[in-house]
Amino acid sequence: MAHPQIAVFARLAKENSAPTRLIAGQKTLLARTMHDIRYDAIHDEFLVNNPFAQAVLVFRGGADGEEAPIRVIQGPRTQLGFSGRLDVDAVNNEIFVPGGDRILVYPREGNGDVAPLRVIRGPDTLLRSAGALAVDPVNHLLVVGTNRGFARGEGNGSLLIYNRTDNGNVKPRGVIEGPQSGIIRINQLQVYPPKGWIVASQPGVGYEQEPEGAFIGVWSVNDNGDVPPRWVIGGPESTLKKPRGVALNPKNKEIIVADMRLNAVLTYYFPEIF
Repeated sequence: MAHPQIAVFARLAKENSAPTRLIAGQKTLLARTMHDIRYDAIHDEFLVNNPFAQAVLVFRGGADGEEAPIRVIQGPRTQLGFSGRLDVDAVNNEIFVPGGDRILVYPREGNGDVAPLRVIRGPDTLLRSAGALAVDPVNHLLVVGTNRGFARGEGNGSLLIYNRTDNGNVKPRGVIEGPQSGIIRINQLQVYPPKGWIVASQPGVGYEQEPEGAFIGVWSVNDNGDVPPRWVIGGPESTLKKPRGVALNPKNKEIIVADMRLNAVLTYYFPEIF
């Protein structure tokens, strides 16, 4: 089995390019399963989950080799479970972690057994199998992707939109789901606050290797109901087979996609959303 590691590549890396840095080893506390990584450009830090250890690891931006995280959120007071997703709000200094039926919010500089600042949880939230999220600090929104019933092939995933500071048993201000949305499950998502876009990976039914209907979709934060995406990257010409990770590069007007089936990272020039 390969050792857990984070590889950092140059933006213009081509096929078979070597990483510029490799973070790996015992001191890193990294685990085999890391399904999300977020970079905080304001504080030059990046964050990653260790779901097996029920922890959030924070590294300095220039970390390399067997380098320990500078902060670790872990312990019974955190309420963390087996979660592989997170996001950081570098403007308001908060970390958001989805946990199935709840959303946990921590102080960005939290370290150790830190209790959440806020917890979104309860029947009115519609949270169930919340698997991904992204924070919009400009429009003060939180967008959550759910995977309800995806293992059984049921097409009932959704995007839930909350106010950024919501707490407790609150209703979402927007719910995007239904046949026209094409959402079976949301694996990872990003927001582009200047234009109010939600960019989400929809990899299809979990147990299928090359599921039909897999795509990257773009919605507005103002959408609500059974709304189709404004733009779609998908189909034979896209090369995508099972897109799971998605990142945005506004400077170069690019959408970057990690594809599980291709075992590859693909970059698309997509100026329409920037």
